[in-house]
Amino acid sequence: MLLCVAGVGRGGLGLLAVKRACILARSAHSSPQNLEYRPIKKVMVATEKADEAYLIGKGLPPVAAYLHIPDIIKVAKENGVDAIHPGYGFLSERSDFAQACGDAGVRFIGPSPETVRKMGDKVEARSLAISAGVPVVPGTDAPICSVDEARVFSETHGFPIIFKAAYGGGGRGMRVVKEYEQCTETENEG
Repeated sequence: MLLCVAGVGRGGLGLLAVKRACILARSAHSSPQNLEYRPIKKVMVATEKADEAYLIGKGLPPVAAYLHIPDIIKVAKENGVDAIHPGYGFLSERSDFAQACGDAGVRFIGPSPETVRKMGDKVEARSLAISAGVPVVPGTDAPICSVDEARVFSETHGFPIIFKAAYGGGGRGMRVVKEYEQCTETENEG
């Protein structure tokens, strides 16, 4: 039974994670939940609604503080946290965070570290989806390494096409190409 759940989500999802954890805790007659937060000037609604809140990544810039896994694990261990909900983006996409939770004896509410790693690699994730029979948009089975490969793909599938970084997330590393001439620009940037 989970007695204490920590949410490390931001904004609306952080609030939703806290609310859901509270509902689960009430049904299990267990203790309050915790929410770690990063240092910011304005207090977030999710932090205000949490029973407890802790500063992580003191002295670090906001993104570095939010991703400071050692502080999150330390706060979790010091406060008897049984499980951590990573929210979306950032930490939810970090296999090292899922692994650190497991290594510390704190349940990670999400996929295994191995699954997080596999899904973070777009080439491997696509291959796994295809092998599982999940429909996918037209794409390549391997990374495109030259303008000629992009030309062959565009001749078959047409434009626009989207180049995606193998390990990009949240739209990072994506480029929409609407004509062949832009493929050369994309290659020079990439």
